Amino acid sequence: MAITTYWEDLQPGSVRELGSTTVSAEEIKEFAGRYDPQPFHLDEEAGRKSLFGGLCASGWHTCALAMRLTVDNMLRDSSSLGSPGLESLKWLKPVYPGDVLSLRHTITQARALRKRPETGIVRSRWELFNQQGDKVLEMDGHGFFGRRHPATPQELAALDAGRSAG
Repeated sequence: MAITTYWEDLQPGSVRELGSTTVSAEEIKEFAGRYDPQPFHLDEEAGRKSLFGGLCASGWHTCALAMRLTVDNMLRDSSSLGSPGLESLKWLKPVYPGDVLSLRHTITQARALRKRPETGIVRSRWELFNQQGDKVLEMDGHGFFGRRHPATPQELAALDAGRSAG
């Protein structure tokens, strides 16, 4: 695997469309059976009787779908070093069988790490849309990425100056 994306390539304001996937009833039920066995995720009739009006995917399944699109279309060829976590996660609309979900990834912040000059951190927003253009998921979180070149002493001094000014 050749790395094509480093921290330096992930500039604030950059937007990437990370592909799409179609959700099936079988996938919804399989995921729910293993990880979120609530009736409206397992059975069409229970789904119809629920406030969702039909069988729908677990929010955690929706997150997993977004993660898969991110790995397949960005992280696999990047210098990704993992994540310290999410700041926010919102399930905005149900995901139903047959929905075609498309992922948009936006870099909102990027900075060097003081104690790890060979690593940078980015803050990103993931937005997952269904085929009607309705946003079904929104996540904000951070990711660590390797740098092509370690932070310079000047960059590190600027980080220190920013901390003492704030």
